[in-house]
Amino acid sequence: MSRPTQPTSVALHHPDKLDTLVENRTVYTLEGFELNIFETHQQASRVPLSMGSLVLTTMLRGKKVMHLPDRPAFDYLPGESVIVGEQQTMEIDFPEATLDNPTQCLAVAIPSDTIRQTVDLLNERFPLAEDHTPWHLSNSANAHLTNTPELTGTLERLIHLSQETHAAKDVLASFTLQELLIRLMQTQARKLIFHNYAQHLTSHRFAHVVHYIKQHLTEQITVQKLCELACMSKATFFRLFKREFGLTPVEYVIQERLTEAKRLLRNPFSTVADVCFRVGFNNTNYFQVLFKKYEGMTPGLYKKRCAA
Repeated sequence: MSRPTQPTSVALHHPDKLDTLVENRTVYTLEGFELNIFETHQQASRVPLSMGSLVLTTMLRGKKVMHLPDRPAFDYLPGESVIVGEQQTMEIDFPEATLDNPTQCLAVAIPSDTIRQTVDLLNERFPLAEDHTPWHLSNSANAHLTNTPELTGTLERLIHLSQETHAAKDVLASFTLQELLIRLMQTQARKLIFHNYAQHLTSHRFAHVVHYIKQHLTEQITVQKLCELACMSKATFFRLFKREFGLTPVEYVIQERLTEAKRLLRNPFSTVADVCFRVGFNNTNYFQVLFKKYEGMTPGLYKKRCAA
């Protein structure tokens, strides 16, 4: 998986302008949803927060420790998002927050009616590959997600629009919120099928495709073979795969190969060239270009940092 991405941090309040040093809240109310920006400037523990609606939270700066129902506490860092279900209370620790090192977090509260309208539209006009797995936004597990570049870009546009004052703001924000919901559902689908494909081999054709890719990373993987496994034409396969997961099958193969490359590069006895060929690339220059595009550094630099 490529490195996590995060929206650009919003300007902080001057301490004199804060109502509170713990979870100071700035609210932007738009048609169909509410966008909140929280900032904390001092250490605190077990701060409760409940917003009624389903909430997408995204860390912009600093570190929190999240306590959510039915799961162990976990560190929450920039580049990550958490979906908190309706009527659920999160409790938050701020172990490192100070005036010089505040935390900042985005929280988008989305009423169930707004979500339902988008989901119904997608299921009616853009159905997924399997009839028994329609579009839906899961909130039962309080999902902890790594942001994709697409999700981050959508969040940045939503922040920008929320602070606008022109007449078309609500219309544009509504379209952007729909995109955000699609990105979230695609991110959840990636986590479900890409990470837990073995549980869905008999019920989801893309799980079968993912299984094949993972088993043949070092070999040539043809689009024709993947289409045969999915029992689809090439055009249908590409369209439905990207619709469900937000990336093409080729992009997925590349990301899987780079994930395996990172694992191999951590071995002190491996070389960049050796790793390149072991994960299925046949050109070291191409490997270097792709690695830097997805990871933000060359494979050689990644290897040096792992050895440090």
